Amino acid sequence: MPGKRSRQLSLRRKRQAQSRSTRAELQFPVSRVDHFLRQGPYGQRLSSSTPVFLAGVLEYLTANILEQASKEAHSSRKIRITPEHVQRAVDNNLNLSHLFENDTYRQDEQMPQPSRK
Repeated sequence: MPGKRSRQLSLRRKRQAQSRSTRAELQFPVSRVDHFLRQGPYGQRLSSSTPVFLAGVLEYLTANILEQASKEAHSSRKIRITPEHVQRAVDNNLNLSHLFENDTYRQDEQMPQPSRK
């Protein structure tokens, strides 16, 4: 009977929609990361797990930097974390300082091109 089946479906509870950030237990917005990634020319070649992974990496880096900055603020007997504390935390950590190095090369510093004969 068609009426009985539709009645059973309507009595079931629908699951509440969960965001991808909630499912991945992240604070960073996965949907926003996905939106920014898809703006590039490679947007169609991304898997569905790419923005989740990138949001997790960004959250991990941010938490690590803020933890180091809070230690810097505590050591200087301050309650609030200032940009100076963040800068000192990044400078004191070898991996973070290497990550945020400014390695931009000028045009004349590029590798020499082989000469034509």
